[in-house]
Amino acid sequence: MPINSFENYPMSWKPTIDKMKKPIYQALASQLEEDILNGVLLPGTKLPPQRELADYLDLNLSTITKAFKLCGGKGLLSASVGNGTFVSYDALSNAYLLEDTKPRHLIEMGATLPDNASYDPIREQLKSMLQEADYEKWFGYGRAGESLWQKDAAVKLIRKGGLDTTVDHIVMANGGQNAIAATLASLCNPGDRIGVDQHTYPGLKTVAAMLNVQIVPIKSENYEMCPTAFEDACTNDNIKGIYLIPDYHNPTATYLSVEKRKKIAAIAKRHNQFIIEDASYHLLNKRPLPAMASFAPEQVIYIASLSKSIAPGLRLAYVAVPSRFKDPISKALYNLNVSVSPLLAELAARIIVSNQFEILIEKHRQQNIERNQLLNRHLADYSCLGDETGIFRWLLLPDKMTGAEFERLAAQKGVQVYAAERFVVGNSCPERAVRVSVSAPDTLEEFEEGLMTLKRLLNVIPQLNPIHL
Repeated sequence: MPINSFENYPMSWKPTIDKMKKPIYQALASQLEEDILNGVLLPGTKLPPQRELADYLDLNLSTITKAFKLCGGKGLLSASVGNGTFVSYDALSNAYLLEDTKPRHLIEMGATLPDNASYDPIREQLKSMLQEADYEKWFGYGRAGESLWQKDAAVKLIRKGGLDTTVDHIVMANGGQNAIAATLASLCNPGDRIGVDQHTYPGLKTVAAMLNVQIVPIKSENYEMCPTAFEDACTNDNIKGIYLIPDYHNPTATYLSVEKRKKIAAIAKRHNQFIIEDASYHLLNKRPLPAMASFAPEQVIYIASLSKSIAPGLRLAYVAVPSRFKDPISKALYNLNVSVSPLLAELAARIIVSNQFEILIEKHRQQNIERNQLLNRHLADYSCLGDETGIFRWLLLPDKMTGAEFERLAAQKGVQVYAAERFVVGNSCPERAVRVSVSAPDTLEEFEEGLMTLKRLLNVIPQLNPIHL
């Protein structure tokens, strides 16, 4: 029997479960998930303490703990030491941002796609390759030992992004997402925890959920991860490492200062934490800052994806890996892929070695500058983080409108943008903001039409009655 009377006791959640259903913890977890998905428990709700809930339901504490752990592994709950357990703010958000088909009747300003008008050098290089007498070798399996010169090309591109490395540290993956998955699969066990920014790349969230790796939000200061909060997480939250996007952070379009990079690197060394440095956007900057890996080379797995700097269809990423991590990450990549595509690896290497990649990047950059200048003119009255070389911006919303509300209203008006709720982590409160893709619309005219639609919507927000939001 319960120790206490709960007849008039305030509790945020008073579940009723059939104790005949076994195991009970799974029945309780199912009820909790159902109440979250149905809106009975709203994002940000603090759940009753586990002992209190165990008393209320007349169950063992371990049963409650197992139910909470099950829902936490699905990303529905977020717990922090000393604060309790909350319904995650991103519990109901969709973290899969690239839809199966291009949205119909919507101007695409959600997905972060580079412009598609700069691919002529890739086409010409591919045509030349396929005219060579031994072209068939690129349609078999690739072997790691046969790709040394391609790794030389990887070193050249990575150095351009701000990190000096060598070929013996290079492994190749089928894109940045693939590299993240292999890294987490090789360095983490189910139930392990890693730290991330309070808003982070949704692909990291989906991979972590698949591998049952829990992600812990680390507080920011002016959109930069706080070193003190990182050290506190090392001490109190039992994290094994962190994931960072230091250059052109997704989604906030901000940069991590060199000072913060040095401090975070020093903490990682002191606590023996690994760092996954996502360098997808490093080359958008004309003068990239020193990579995090340059300050902690034995701690950092540096992932240089080609999807944003050259072309998403290449599906290739170069990973600079510390010696102690190279074997497990290489094995994970083999288990996931067997090998990268020899055709794409050769094509990318030739583009880099011939310096065509610099031409491609500069063309992308010029397209980005033109579009960002257009955005700055149309949205001059609003705060929109990011600079002129980036492929997305972080639009801060006026008044009390949430990102989710603005995303829904924008879609009704024919424009797709993505709300902060899609990027927020755990019990961090989502910023009132949306991510706006600069280069996704096919034409400049379509992009401008989307901007004008967003501006009209922003202008009428103060007039909207909250009941209609």
